Amino acid sequence: MSEENNINKDENIKQGEESKMSRSDHHKHLDEKYPTKRGFMDVLAKDGFLLLTHILCDMKCIGRENFPKNNPYVVASNHQSYPDGVLIIDYLPKGHFKWMCCLAASDLETNHGKLGRLIMRVGRGIAVDRYGNPVRGLIKAKKEVEKGNICFVFPEGTRSHTGKLAEMKDGAAYLAIKAGVPMVPVYIAGAYQIWPRTSKKPHPLNGLHRRKIRIYVGEPLHGEDFDNDAHKMTEALSAWMHKHEDLYWDPETNFEAK
Repeated sequence: MSEENNINKDENIKQGEESKMSRSDHHKHLDEKYPTKRGFMDVLAKDGFLLLTHILCDMKCIGRENFPKNNPYVVASNHQSYPDGVLIIDYLPKGHFKWMCCLAASDLETNHGKLGRLIMRVGRGIAVDRYGNPVRGLIKAKKEVEKGNICFVFPEGTRSHTGKLAEMKDGAAYLAIKAGVPMVPVYIAGAYQIWPRTSKKPHPLNGLHRRKIRIYVGEPLHGEDFDNDAHKMTEALSAWMHKHEDLYWDPETNFEAK
């Protein structure tokens, strides 16, 4: 019995070591895979999409000068439609696009077909498990920001079901504080009316009228102004977002959006 127990013990130790090696290999694979590689054709698709957007929509950015002149930094935006990140990219300072990556739901590259995989590549996505433990994705994003990258985060965690703001999680603020970089708030208005999550394709025109998209960029938030408390920083971000939602949610009826 003693010999049998020793054999079982040895087998358990071996299985444990194999499990550790398997987890280590998995983490190494994730580090090598993300951010997703962006190719020439992906950049071409992004440029083509933005050209069509400007032709078919009336898109403008207010507060573009609030983007920091130097990277790295974190961009925290509301999430109204599929291409929100691509819309913001159009207004980044010159040369910043190549440094841009984003936190993206892991199912974007598995459950959303060719479009989801394209968005993942264009955004140099870092997969995060929004239904489980997001820590691994945040750790990877922190490493990328510390290398000089700009990271887009959508604190609501998913596209809006109604076009209105949902509860914001602390991930963007946590990332900015831990990496020691500013967080730039961005509010997108009008994208939901064009491409809600219930629609398989965008509807940029209302008859012959080009629908409006307005992108508002706020002054950067700094962790030290909130005692390096991610929750306090997220509360400030949420207050800024709700103020802009109250004022600018529908660009078609908002005089200042003209």
